[in-house]
Amino acid sequence: MDRSMETVEEEVEEYSWREVLLPRLIPVVSDAAPELERETGERRRGRELLVAVDFGPNSKHAFDWALVHFARMADTLHLVHAVSSVNNDLVYEKSQELMEDLAIEALKTSLVRTKARIVEGDAGKVICREAERLKPAAVILGTRGRGLIQSVLQGSVSEYCFHNCKAAPVIIVPGKG
Repeated sequence: MDRSMETVEEEVEEYSWREVLLPRLIPVVSDAAPELERETGERRRGRELLVAVDFGPNSKHAFDWALVHFARMADTLHLVHAVSSVNNDLVYEKSQELMEDLAIEALKTSLVRTKARIVEGDAGKVICREAERLKPAAVILGTRGRGLIQSVLQGSVSEYCFHNCKAAPVIIVPGKG
């Protein structure tokens, strides 16, 4: 039996995205704040954290969890929302409103900066592609609240990301219950 391996070229699909211009919430300060002077390395520079968001309650719960349990001052949250079309103005406007609200909450709760991007495509693939681009300290996402059997049979975004995001650890925050 010949067991030679063959290289398979995967088709790399192009994707569309739109940056979300968030309101400027923090004035630019030329020197580091005194409380950050004592910090060193990664902590002072902050980390890049990718948080997948949508309009569901479990996504909001994962966002809240990230702020309370994971994010720290000087980190940057990269909010990513997957949509079917970035050219649909209504979808873009509603997504922008959501991301603006989350950015304000992130600043008030954890003093973290926020960047936001709406990306066209399958949610799991979009999240992993953004993780590859950003190389974040972690990818944080919620669950849809489906049971184990349903998730296995139908697949889920969190399951896909857990197995396919190689650029960063994936943290799946379970729903509230």
